[in-house]
Amino acid sequence: MSESSLTNQEWIDRFLQYLRIEKGVAENTVQSYRHDLEMYRTYLAGRELTKVQPADVSGFLKFLYRRKLKPRSASRAFAAVRGLHRFLLLENATAENPTAAIEQPRWWKPLPHVLAFEEVDKLLASPDITTYKGLRDRAMLEVLYATGLRISELIGLTVDGVNTEAGFVRCIGKGSKERIVPLGAAAAAAVLAYLHVRRVRKPTNYLFLNNQGNKMSRMGFWKLLRLYGLRAGIKKKLTPHVLRHSFATHLLERGADLRAVQTMLGHSNISTTEIYTHVMRERLKEIYKSYHPRA
Repeated sequence: MSESSLTNQEWIDRFLQYLRIEKGVAENTVQSYRHDLEMYRTYLAGRELTKVQPADVSGFLKFLYRRKLKPRSASRAFAAVRGLHRFLLLENATAENPTAAIEQPRWWKPLPHVLAFEEVDKLLASPDITTYKGLRDRAMLEVLYATGLRISELIGLTVDGVNTEAGFVRCIGKGSKERIVPLGAAAAAAVLAYLHVRRVRKPTNYLFLNNQGNKMSRMGFWKLLRLYGLRAGIKKKLTPHVLRHSFATHLLERGADLRAVQTMLGHSNISTTEIYTHVMRERLKEIYKSYHPRA
């Protein structure tokens, strides 16, 4: 079949395969794009992708707004459409990109929730380290707060990917990108204590294992975190990402460089990391209002 005779669906499938194989885009993102591009294909109602005009793209954005899509979701859908048309240009299927002159929808990022230093201390002290399970859970909590890893990166850690002597972990992040993140002394000590009692029922290199000896799951760790949050008396909604947000915010509050925090978090764009400077400003305002006599 010649490229000129490909259907819209076949072009979309090719684009998603390109993202997956050549660009190394995470599967979750690929599936989100698939959903967005299915809406786009439906909206075009048979109009060929290679003949789409800017007015068609603008019409699609209006269609999204009529469906009362959240600004963030509309922004992602436009990113998928723009990427698709750039791909068509790359494949010489068309001579122009109809999205080039269209401004991407803007959305406001909500400020992330963070824990206070005292809340982190209570959370990290909540596992009973006289038990095997407590040692494992304490190590997971310590590593998560010490490194700011995503939950998928934490449960994906391997035994040989953690160097407690040199003080770093090696993880695989979004887009299958590897990065090295420093590991603090407290977290390194917690990992060593866990490794001394780690139970391996079957050959595996994963560091954190569940009660069956398998790799810890996202849901399994989420349930543990919620349990320890309740035990520590933390009233805020507690998720693995809250610890990641707390890691970044606490570093910046103590003078860390924004670029260094960006590298440790694995953000490809500095604008993603800048949200934490807003968190710092909001917390400073709260402190000012609470303590200044004329606030």
